[in-house]
Amino acid sequence: MPPGASGSHRTRQGLRSLIVGLLLLSALTGCTVPDERSSAPGSQSESPGSSQAQGKKIILTTFTVLGDMAQNVAGDRAIVESITKTGAEIHGYEPTPSDLRRGQGANLILDNGLNLERWADRFYNNFPKVPHITLSEGVQSITIADDAYQGKPNPHAWMSPQNALIYVENIRKALVALDPENATTYNTNAATYSQQIRAIDEKLKQAISAIPPDKRYIVSCEGAFSYIARDYGLKEVYLWPVNAEQQATPKQVERVINTVKANRIPAVFCESTVSNEAQLQVAKESGAKFAGVFYVDSLSPPEGPASTYLKLLEYNVNTLIQGLQGQ
Repeated sequence: MPPGASGSHRTRQGLRSLIVGLLLLSALTGCTVPDERSSAPGSQSESPGSSQAQGKKIILTTFTVLGDMAQNVAGDRAIVESITKTGAEIHGYEPTPSDLRRGQGANLILDNGLNLERWADRFYNNFPKVPHITLSEGVQSITIADDAYQGKPNPHAWMSPQNALIYVENIRKALVALDPENATTYNTNAATYSQQIRAIDEKLKQAISAIPPDKRYIVSCEGAFSYIARDYGLKEVYLWPVNAEQQATPKQVERVINTVKANRIPAVFCESTVSNEAQLQVAKESGAKFAGVFYVDSLSPPEGPASTYLKLLEYNVNTLIQGLQGQ
């Protein structure tokens, strides 16, 4: 080894060690864990581990509509997240590993019940100590009259603003029981939100009253409008009562075509979370117009027309009226 080579070698070795140490320190202090929470409405921007979130309860809801309702009651005093994302089909949803991790870290889960979330019981079995509340408790359910679900309750109770008031009250009670220190905020928020629901309910009733009674039909893919049809004096026609794996049999399609023809119904619709192919066939063979989609099981993205529960109600009724009036 040439003279001085040993010292030079030690210098280079020390420099490499210093560089490696600095890179390791940077990696340890600068890396972050990706946030796997749903970006659906009802989610707070702060992560459960952030300084702002310290001490706040984490509330999960089974779908985005409930997430928006819960967020209106919780305000900034709790973190609200939807398990399913915007646009998801919720009846037969399959929870992901990320959903399971979030469930384990939750303080409370809010669901709809009435056999809507067929996956919920299996989901809850993974964390039996996390309480869950069914928000449709206290609703006077409507029984499905036909097909494989005959005799079972129609699960879409939140589509009625009158029922939504029951949901809000159940949310309020659940949050107060979970987090009594913020009870005043939850009580105030629930009262304000309930008044907004009452106002939109009255507005929608007045809008539908302008349609002649014999023309008040709502033709959809799924029988998701039984409650609002009852409240607003509408006649409901649908292809299938509840979203299932196999939908729109030839018999169902033929029945709706004949009903639309016999009653000269000018417009038919479908929901945003299912295929509209069968309803397009109904429109073509009955002479009706396919007049758009309704939002039921999911809100729209933030930039869409139904990004909140109140906007969802108003958008659906406006879409219905425009379709029936041929606009």
